[in-house]
Amino acid sequence: MVVTGAARGIGAGVARAAAARGARLGLVGLEPQRLAELAGELDACWAEADVSDAAAVARAIDEVAAKLGGIDVLFANAGITNFVPLRAMDPAQFRRVIEVNLIGAFLTARAALPHVVASRGYVLFNASISAALAPPGFGAYGASKSAVEALGNVLRQEVRHLGVDVGVCFFGFVDTDLVGTANAVYPAFRLMKENLPPPAGMVIPLSAAVGAAVRGMERRASRVVAPWAMHLLLLLRGLLVRVSPRIATRFMPELERLSAQTEAAKGGEIPTTEPRAD
Repeated sequence: MVVTGAARGIGAGVARAAAARGARLGLVGLEPQRLAELAGELDACWAEADVSDAAAVARAIDEVAAKLGGIDVLFANAGITNFVPLRAMDPAQFRRVIEVNLIGAFLTARAALPHVVASRGYVLFNASISAALAPPGFGAYGASKSAVEALGNVLRQEVRHLGVDVGVCFFGFVDTDLVGTANAVYPAFRLMKENLPPPAGMVIPLSAAVGAAVRGMERRASRVVAPWAMHLLLLLRGLLVRVSPRIATRFMPELERLSAQTEAAKGGEIPTTEPRAD
């Protein structure tokens, strides 16, 4: 099994849970010291790579596949975010989120597929409930995760005849470094979260997302959701598209004001020590 974005957050949590179930692991990501420590803890192999770099991610995937003797499960998890209204977002910020979250997911899957096809295995993409909700301030992130959902849905059709199954994760806000830092640093993020329709604004424990991901892998599920109530939001996404602008109208002026203050002080990307860790 290979996990990207494995240095911390959901990636590290899934790696630990899978190892506890007897999986042999290849960890891919940045932060080599953290990857090495986790690999030592789990008796796993690891490789450093920026998933948006095609050559680097291909080398990393092939390296861990050789050490593992193949790949039966890929968890394409690596991701970053920022929190800026679209009309204020620097194009470079937008581009970088797309490069890591979408292009990185494609490059990771493309590099791993020969190995996964050989094992008739399973690929799981980490999208987000943002793919359905499109929260204000998450324009780049939501766009990237909507595209990751589409990527998974297309790939599922293209590889099923090869014995490969493909799933997509839809998690709400998970108690990781990324969400914790956003909550602490960005008042506009907190405002947005408080105004989302329930249960979308709740923060779930890391264990809930990890458990759902691992169960999804064991079942080779096409959809992995946590918390369970997010199933309802996915079913109602057509209605949400119609009512969300009315809700956002009430708080967008304040969100823009708070976001501008934070941007002036800190810049756009949420400053985690390892941003590529959904």
